[in-house]
Amino acid sequence: MDTDSVYTRSELMVAAASRQIADGEVVFVGMRLPLLGFLVAKSLRAPNAVGVYELGIIRDTVASEPILTMGDLPNLYRSQWLADTRDTMSLLQQGLVDVSFIGGAQVDRFGNLNTTLTGSSVNITTRLPGSGGACDLACLAHRHIIIMAHERRRFMPRVDYITSPGYGDGKGWRESVGLIRGGPSAVITTMGIFAFDHETCEMVLTSLHPGVTVEMVQEQTDWPVRISTELSQTPLPTHQELSTLRRFDPNGYWTGK
Repeated sequence: MDTDSVYTRSELMVAAASRQIADGEVVFVGMRLPLLGFLVAKSLRAPNAVGVYELGIIRDTVASEPILTMGDLPNLYRSQWLADTRDTMSLLQQGLVDVSFIGGAQVDRFGNLNTTLTGSSVNITTRLPGSGGACDLACLAHRHIIIMAHERRRFMPRVDYITSPGYGDGKGWRESVGLIRGGPSAVITTMGIFAFDHETCEMVLTSLHPGVTVEMVQEQTDWPVRISTELSQTPLPTHQELSTLRRFDPNGYWTGK
């Protein structure tokens, strides 16, 4: 594989995120690294993917100029649909979104995310930004992908508050609370990539980023990490992926060191 030896950890995560998108999928894009991951996928391997942006923008083409946020003018120019948040959320409700990207302050072994508070509802230690549209994405997309920094204080046995549901307390939980589709399919972190076991719905480490060991991952995870029997190394970003990514983020605003 044609690779570039110099890259940042964020660029590696963007490349990994882009590989999660299949051609023809409808993608609720998100901000920062997911935004770039969609643009890389759309440019290189998923030309028929459609991007849905929370502001009400839908695009089946790539913006002609770099964008830092979904609301930048080049992203609005010649978009296929320029509506509002209610319209894009209605696509989720109808089951028309294949995949979404979200993150959080805390995640647990079943992929539940917290962006609401730390502590408890009666003894709040930190008030976090809240859900925004993240709960909708976690509940209504056919699958969602989690992207976040890998730190022990974030990877908890049980999140303090479930803002965006993963698999609750295990298999069958989503169905029991009326979530008829969806769930997290992957977790891309600064250390590796996790999938979810079909039987237990627990997070399983499937890939380590270059230079990272299982012991390092366990040190930064506050529960016993399950390891895939086919554990591999995350493929390096290709030269083509990096050059495409840097065209969209030329100053390294989201992906620089």
